[in-house]
Order: sequence, then structure tokens, then C-alpha cells
Amino acid sequence: MSETTSHPRSPGFGIVFFLLGIVVVGGFGVGWLPEVKSAHGHGIDGVIRYLLGTTGALFFLGCIVLGYFVMKYGRGEAQSGAIVSNRTQAIWAIVPVLVMCAISEVGVLVMGLPVFAEVYGEAPDDAYEVEVVGKQFEWLVRYPGPDGVFGEVDHAKVHETRNPLGLVKSDPAAQDDIVVRGKVHIPVDRMTVVRLRALDVIHSFTVPLFRVKQDTLPGYTAYTQFTPEEVGIFELACAELCGLGHYRMQGSVIVESEESLKNWLSEQEPWL
Repeated sequence: MSETTSHPRSPGFGIVFFLLGIVVVGGFGVGWLPEVKSAHGHGIDGVIRYLLGTTGALFFLGCIVLGYFVMKYGRGEAQSGAIVSNRTQAIWAIVPVLVMCAISEVGVLVMGLPVFAEVYGEAPDDAYEVEVVGKQFEWLVRYPGPDGVFGEVDHAKVHETRNPLGLVKSDPAAQDDIVVRGKVHIPVDRMTVVRLRALDVIHSFTVPLFRVKQDTLPGYTAYTQFTPEEVGIFELACAELCGLGHYRMQGSVIVESEESLKNWLSEQEPWL
């Protein structure tokens, strides 16, 4: 009968790989979010970092505990442990779950509710309003014209070239509406309210640097609002797979001064 011998295991490799993991995660986890160009975007990034920080800390804590037990009880012959009561097992199963829920959900609510109120709350009276309509495979942008009122639309009157939004010609408010393709002009440092509609399938109005993403679907008008903090041209994309030409559904959000925006609008001709 052969004898088996156990050799002591050095914790060195485990410690090295653990520290290496911390260095890798820490190095690649800093600054991976894109720039923020809207007022509420900073709050959204704060929630994301909080979630990553808390879940990451709990994950590493679990790894430390697991490593401790592996190194302590992984040597030599197996040892029998004391039998614990069902009550103790239940406590050790339920309490960690409650702690994790409290840390994650309560923190998200405390940090996220103010951001939610800013994005979906009541807009100020001086907010700038524009309508963006998604269709396969482009964005149509409508401005209310000098009267400041959006005209009536009728889906039955939609024509690809002559009337892409279905403006009702008999409505006086529609006579001065401006319609352009793929370019959303808005003022800097002023809240913008975007009315969102879709003509065919579900689309998703997404401006990554503004931390804005709002789905829109046919038969329903959705709203999103944000305050751009910097002049520039920003990517507008559709984040909902909407067909074979989904990749073509791109546009631009042009943030400019109030004077520049007024000059641009004055140069545009009403669609009707």
C-alpha cells in the first residue's frame, strides 16, 4: 500500500494573481466612460461608477473570503466541520443578500432620483422644443417656425418626398414648420425638450455624449429633455435594431449659441 504525502502550498501565487487582477481592473477601469456634454450626464455617470464600485468591492471581498478558506483548509487531509443549525444557515444566506440590496438599490435611488427628475420632470417655460421623428432609415427633424407652434400631422398624408411627416396643409400652424433631415440644431446652456415619434417601427433616439437614450414607437409621442453644456457637433444614433439599413440611421446634434441658432432658422424655408 503506497503512502501519500502532502506538500505545503505557498500562498504566493494566489496573492500575486490577486494583486495582478486588482492592477488590471484598476488600470482599465479608469476613464473608460466617454466625455459628458450635458448637465444631467454627470449624475448618470455617478450612478454607474457607484454601481461598479460597490459591486466590485463586494466581489473582491467574496474572493478574499473564498481564498482564505481555500488556503486554510485546502492543505492535508479533509477535516470535518461542525454542523450548524438551519437558523444559522438561513441568517448567513439572507443577511448578505439584504446588505447587498441595501448598498446597491438604496444608493442608486438616492443618487438616481434627482437625475430622473431632471430628465423626466416638468421642463421650464423657456425650454427649447424640437421634434425628431424616426423612420427607416433616417431622422426627420421639425422646428415649429416663427409662431412657436407645431402644426397638425396626419399619417395618411405621409409622402416620401413631398410630405415626409404628413403635415396637414389646412392647419395654419403647419404652414411655417421647418423640416430637415438628420440635423438637430439646439441652443447651448438651455434646456431642450425633444418630442419623439416614429413612422414605422421602434427606434431609439441616442446621443451618447449627452447620456440620452429614449425609445420611440409608432402611435405614441415620447419626450426627453437635456441641457447641453458645450458648443459642437455630436453624434445622433439609433440604438434599436430597426431593419437592414439600421447602420445608416445616423444624424447630428448641432449645439450652438442662441444667435447662431436664430440665424440658421431664419435661413430655412418652411416645408409646405
